Amino acid sequence: MNITILGSSKPQFKLSKEEAINFGGKSAGICYMPGDIETLFSEPEEKTLRRANMTLGSGHHSVFDHTTYNLALEGIPKILAMILNNEKMYTTSEKSARYTKMTPSEREASLYEKWINIYQEEIAKEYPDIDEKKCKKLAQENARYLISVFTPATTMEYSVSLRQLNYIAHWFEDFIKNEEDTEFNKMLKPYLQQFIDNVSDLLIPELNTDVKGRKISLFDSRKNRKEEFGENYCTTYFGTFAEYAQNQRHRTLQCQIRLPEKVEFYVPKIIENNSELKAEWLKDINSLADLYPQGMLIQINERGTAENFILKCQERVCGCAQLEIMDQTFNTMKKYLAAVKDSNEEIYNLLLPYSKGARCTYPGFKCSAPCMWGAKNSLTRKI
Repeated sequence: MNITILGSSKPQFKLSKEEAINFGGKSAGICYMPGDIETLFSEPEEKTLRRANMTLGSGHHSVFDHTTYNLALEGIPKILAMILNNEKMYTTSEKSARYTKMTPSEREASLYEKWINIYQEEIAKEYPDIDEKKCKKLAQENARYLISVFTPATTMEYSVSLRQLNYIAHWFEDFIKNEEDTEFNKMLKPYLQQFIDNVSDLLIPELNTDVKGRKISLFDSRKNRKEEFGENYCTTYFGTFAEYAQNQRHRTLQCQIRLPEKVEFYVPKIIENNSELKAEWLKDINSLADLYPQGMLIQINERGTAENFILKCQERVCGCAQLEIMDQTFNTMKKYLAAVKDSNEEIYNLLLPYSKGARCTYPGFKCSAPCMWGAKNSLTRKI
């Protein structure tokens, strides 16, 4: 075996669209080359360009996945990050609203600051052993539910192939043109157009998805799906935008959302038994309902295999995981077990060792960064 580096990322270097098409033409030549790589990459440019154009016209676009771009998206709203991340073929590094203080719009800011202080006080009362720095981060994590998914407060690096970038831009164009102008969509469409405008010099008209009929995958076109558990599973539940963003990291799973007709909001556990604070929280977050705060409950459909669900549990049923997704994942495990107990002994026995507690109880699992909760308290914590 011989391994040759054909290209690599270089900070602040931008490959032109023409060079990217050329590289795709070279990659297409590998499939039928009579000689070796060196011969192919030294062929006349005219021959490479003819092959590239023929490949663009035929719809065999995978060769244009070899060229990638590292994009820095500053001032991107959370909903656009979620749309991009749902397409799976990407690498992303995103500013965390769990661990960093956000800078929301003026309308959200006063409530965000107010609830950071309230949560900080409540966490300190419930868990006096938590140090002040950790307490503030946990307070920020709960207060960020107030921040709109349309607030352009996120920064992310997004690495994507030339083909995927063009497909995404095409899906955005289709959405802008054909999707109904609901209040949500009217807020979303300008951001989709901004994305298209910012990458326009990398767009190739022939590199689109017309022949494949695909669209943005985040939004579920079906209202209802049959819930089932077996070798594969399909389940629908309500969670927040914030939880869904955590769910997207499990790319082996298929997940989509729908906005429900009834507007409801998540109440963080640290205040759910305090009737006065709960009422105040719901009043404040409801005042931002037209902005679609991250704490708004949405319908989430999740599908995958039993084995890949176990992989999700190994990351999310943990004291370090976001509380909302930890609870939801553990609840799904209980439903899964109940459904297969009498109908699929093999799957039941496969899942059973991962159902007894947090991941630190899992067979063969050794935690490299033990949390403050441990196996005993991870599933009963309020933050």
